[in-house]
Amino acid sequence: MEFPQFAWACGEEASDPIVAYAGKAVRVDELALSRHLENQDADLAAVASLGIRIWRYGMPWRLTERAPGDYDWTLWDRAIAACERHGLNLIIDLCHFGLPDHYAGYGDPAWVSGFIRYAEAFLARYSSPRWFTPVNEPFITAFNSAMLGIWNDRLRTPGDFATALCHCVLANLEVNARIRAGRDGWWVGAEGFVCAVAPRPEDIEAAERIEATAWSVWDLHFGLPLSPKIEPDFAQVDPRIRRRIDELASRKNVIAGHDFYPVSVIAIGEATNDWAVERRIDAYESCARRWHQRYGVDFWVAETSNLSLPAGRQENWLTALTSRVGKMRREGLPVRGICWYSRGDQYDWDSGLIEPVGKVTEVGLFTADRRPRPVTALFKKLAAGAP
Repeated sequence: MEFPQFAWACGEEASDPIVAYAGKAVRVDELALSRHLENQDADLAAVASLGIRIWRYGMPWRLTERAPGDYDWTLWDRAIAACERHGLNLIIDLCHFGLPDHYAGYGDPAWVSGFIRYAEAFLARYSSPRWFTPVNEPFITAFNSAMLGIWNDRLRTPGDFATALCHCVLANLEVNARIRAGRDGWWVGAEGFVCAVAPRPEDIEAAERIEATAWSVWDLHFGLPLSPKIEPDFAQVDPRIRRRIDELASRKNVIAGHDFYPVSVIAIGEATNDWAVERRIDAYESCARRWHQRYGVDFWVAETSNLSLPAGRQENWLTALTSRVGKMRREGLPVRGICWYSRGDQYDWDSGLIEPVGKVTEVGLFTADRRPRPVTALFKKLAAGAP
């Protein structure tokens, strides 16, 4: 089955990084907080009732591989069977911000080999999936773990970030190569899409550096040179890893993912809290056009929601973004879909997961107690219509 020319999609939030909180290392488990696994069949039925057929889904790696090389496929067996019952075509997510406990962190290359073995075992067991997001948001994973120091490794230097990013990219590329070779599969990506805006001329250089850092993940994946602004940050990366990334870099069977939210727009020296929806989407369109000019591959809005805006503005956000994506498509940009992320409300994303207190983040098509929000009617109407 080919990926649609335009997909209306949704996904289940399954992040599970480790954060430091109250003097302890705490595993944030979004699936446990949402109780999705306890309500799996009903949740998937609710999604399918909206006419959604493309579904981003992943079971936590750590729950499948509790000891090195020892795989328990129970969760995946249940998940794939449930999706088949409800007519949901899967984009398989294999690693979503967290590692099994036997790996030290994203800066340690040992996890890359372990991830490849895990993916190979998955591919050997499940023959039907063709669409994969092997490592969800490699840039965001590396940035939060090794630059901001808030997840997993909790490191804070450009060199540590570059190392972690290269490990994430290498893991992604190695698995993508196996997916293409074994089943003519596709990397249907998901990556944080940072739109850095310079309101004043003196802010342009800072915005350009932010963009160069955020786009380094695609430069590496697609075999383009890194910006001179950030290349020195990568000096400590093992040259063998850089060479292997260069060998594997490819644009074949790729639909790149732009994870774009209201909060994705960063204005240097200016708060964007009061920015109108249209102004934020203007920033996305401008950035996406430059992105496509550089990389030349099809892309989709792999994640979006009202994140940072009240739930009452969900319909406003979706209407405005859909209208703009339609305009971009009419003007020749290969935008291949929109994925609302996620099915239900999330937890603690207002703090970037660093305060794991179970606070509801109201971004779901369905509320935390599984009631449909008004935006579900709009999404259902859109999913039933022409692209």
